[in-house]
Amino acid sequence: MRKNLFSAFKSLFIRSFDDELTDSRKNIVRAEVKAKKQNITDAYKTEQANAVYTKIEQMPEFKEAKTVLMYWSVSDELPTHPFIKKWSIAKTILLPVVKGQHMTIRPFVSEEMLTQGDFKIMEPKSGNDYLKTVDLVIVPGVAFDRKKKRIGRGKGYYDKYFKNKRIKKWGIGFDFQLYESLPAASYDINMDRIITPSETIW
Repeated sequence: MRKNLFSAFKSLFIRSFDDELTDSRKNIVRAEVKAKKQNITDAYKTEQANAVYTKIEQMPEFKEAKTVLMYWSVSDELPTHPFIKKWSIAKTILLPVVKGQHMTIRPFVSEEMLTQGDFKIMEPKSGNDYLKTVDLVIVPGVAFDRKKKRIGRGKGYYDKYFKNKRIKKWGIGFDFQLYESLPAASYDINMDRIITPSETIW
């Protein structure tokens, strides 16, 4: 009994130490990507976004999806606003809402019905939380790699939301956000697909 407890404690300690080391390595990647974003123009953002969404619109899973969870982009992310407005006519587009340490989702109605939430990200200001299964999630990230790992901003909202859910997860980003390999912690959840303007990782 004592031996089993010791082994469990040792395993937990090692995993926690490894995760802390991984977090430090992730922060290096975040700093690299942040520096690259300083030099991109609005024209570049639009060009890269159009290339990504042209791919997505041709994919059968997107065509068949009735509900799509997206994100209302901030200035340093692949732009989503025109795409969301376009497809909210034909599909139920959902957006994240931060509640404390967790994330829930609500339907997008219009840009006028958004309000600034935590971290200065726009969220639906009214409506009920969407509790049904979502057909597809288009996920932002700081960086992705060829094994479909993802580094976010470090709060873990998407990882917690995805836990114990069987749901299609597509990470999207600029070309420079795709790395050969990224550090990953024990709690990180991989994407099912990575889509950049130049590459699609299945």
